[in-house]
Amino acid sequence: MQKDTTPHKSNVLLNILGIGLITGTLDGLAALLLNYKIQPAIIFKFIASAVFGKAAFKGGAEMVAAGVIFHYLIAILFTNAFYLLYPFFKKGLKNAYLIAVLYGFTAWIIMNLVVIPITQKAFPVIKLPVLITGIAVLIVCLGLPVALIADRHLKQGKFNMLSKK
Repeated sequence: MQKDTTPHKSNVLLNILGIGLITGTLDGLAALLLNYKIQPAIIFKFIASAVFGKAAFKGGAEMVAAGVIFHYLIAILFTNAFYLLYPFFKKGLKNAYLIAVLYGFTAWIIMNLVVIPITQKAFPVIKLPVLITGIAVLIVCLGLPVALIADRHLKQGKFNMLSKK
């Protein structure tokens, strides 16, 4: 009896989840390293404050945990969107590295010019060095891992099964 070597949709979902955990970890580590003067708990409480408001900063470990969970959910959502759209981008742009750069830039715009202003009810003050660093982090920690893995999966035919019923 032959073994079924056909990839299944659940494998693709597990791949996306795994890649999301990688990108979330890389981005989280970058945030902690770049903001080493700030306690890590404050960084994750800031993320939690998008949902819980100022109460997040008064909370304890539960707010830190909420911030970590929200951080990973956001990373997984961005990873999912990029991964699933990758074949479309690849047709037009051809180069995985260019796609990674554009995706990192787009993710920065969405987070800093849409999500943060809506959830924090204020427009962040953006200084040029912070802007450049933020975009570079998202290119390296989000764009490159997803683009390179998605490119390999595209070449292996793993996207073909997504269109099959």
